[in-house]
Amino acid sequence: MFGIGLPELLIILLIVLIIFGASRLPEIGSGIGQGIRNFRKAFKSEDKTIDITSEKELEEKNQKKS
Repeated sequence: MFGIGLPELLIILLIVLIIFGASRLPEIGSGIGQGIRNFRKAFKSEDKTIDITSEKELEEKNQKKS
């Protein structure tokens, strides 16, 4: 995982804990999780939009030929 092992992850977690405090960790984790979910959702909807557009274009071309 990007060359980061367990000791490095623990050090990063300790630094985050010192900077933000234990009370804000759930807020930060929730915000990061929500951001990742929104990114994935937007990425998936972008794929669907492209597919729908291409299907409409194909239908229009087929109708013009007929």
